[in-house]
Formats: sequence, C-alpha cells, structure tokens
Amino acid sequence: MSKPMETPGAQAMRRSLQVLRALGAHHEDGLGVNEVVAITHLERSTAHRLLTCLVEEQFAERDTITRRYRLGLEAMRLGFASLKRAPLVATFQPVLQRLARISEDTVFLLARQGDYTVCLAREEGAFPVKIFSTRVGDIRPLGVGVAGMAILATAPDEEIARIRTQHAAAFDAAGLTPAQMSKVIARTRRTGYSEMVDTVTQGVAGVGAVIPDPAAPFAAISIASIKPRMSSSRRAELGQLLLKTLAEQIAK
Repeated sequence: MSKPMETPGAQAMRRSLQVLRALGAHHEDGLGVNEVVAITHLERSTAHRLLTCLVEEQFAERDTITRRYRLGLEAMRLGFASLKRAPLVATFQPVLQRLARISEDTVFLLARQGDYTVCLAREEGAFPVKIFSTRVGDIRPLGVGVAGMAILATAPDEEIARIRTQHAAAFDAAGLTPAQMSKVIARTRRTGYSEMVDTVTQGVAGVGAVIPDPAAPFAAISIASIKPRMSSSRRAELGQLLLKTLAEQIAK
C-alpha cells in the first residue's frame, strides 16, 4: 500500500504532534529531551524548541526538579473534551441523577489524568443553594477536592508523597498540610470514602468515593453542599450511600 501524500507546509505541525504523541505515551514517568529525540528522531535543537513552545502554550509541562516533560493542562482539556459522550459518563449519568435526587445536593463525576482530576459531569439536586466551586471541565491536582482525595487514597504512599511535593502550593492553598493530608488519607482508607470541609471553597463540604476498578481506580463520584447542611453525621450517611450505590452499579 502506498504511503498517503503529506500535506505541504505542515511539517512543523507534524513534528509537534510527534512530540505530543511521545509525551502522551510516557506521561506517567515523563521524558527528558534526549529521550524525546530518540523516540521522534528529531534534531535535538528542534525537539527542545518544540518542547519549549508546548510548555509556553501549556500543552506540556516541565518538572523543575527532574527536567522531564509531561502532557500539560491544555492537552488534558482536549482529551477530556472527547469524553463528554464517553462510556464512563453515559454509564454513570443515571447514578449521578439518582444521587442528586436522593441527597438533593450537587453530585460530580471526576476522572484522573496523571497528577490531576477533571470534572466530567455534574447533577444538581433540589436544594436551592447550588455549589459552583467545581464545573464540568475544571482541572485540579489529584487530592485537592474530595473526589480527587478518594482516588489519591488508593495510590501507594510513595506516589502520594511525590504528588504532595510536586503540587505543594496547591495543597497548601487548600489547607492540606502534610500532617493534615496524612490524616485525611488514613481516614479515607479506613472508611472507604473521603470527606472534606472548607478545603477547595470556604463554607462547602462534601464526601467522595472511587468507582471500583480491579486494575486501579481512576474515577470517583462526590456529593457537595454548604457546610451547615453537611454535619459529620450527614457526611457519614452520604458516604455510605455512595459506597452502596457504586457497589450496586458495578454489580449489574
């Protein structure tokens, strides 16, 4: 079979896509410039120039300590834009609707991408005060937010420590000091669901639980409302509701 003709004048775009594909295939560990060169067969100066541009446009990010490159937030936004009609959303949209109807609060579906979570869907309950601290498409470091914390708690301790260090500013801004974060992780692992108060937004509280996955949990559902409505007893009640509902859905 003959090779399709390449579009004239698109060489720079084609090279950039080569670099993005390489970063996507090695997102978890990241790539150094020399590794990108080895994979793409580009000149080192060309690879470095393209990586620098991708970082400037937030399609890639560079670890200031290891100097390795990974996909950036804009690349993730494009990827998650295609998930709006993905099986995950289609499968769990009725679950979100049911939880919103029972709790009367706002319910969210989030998924993990690297060190971040993105909100894929939300459902609003009948309670008149709505929660707008998280919207569809919002991206936060994994663990900054109750659903992200539920996912993070399933990770090995060394991975949690790396993420806490790499995104220290975001965790500090959320009031999650290393000591506080350790307590939240331990409680989440013990109860099976996470709970937070005044973390992402002052005056807001919520609970979250991962969607069970035999490989590694990568998505979670959370319920959030204003703090006066989220006493410790109600958070426990909603946490158990989440666990029961998700277990029933997976068993179908």
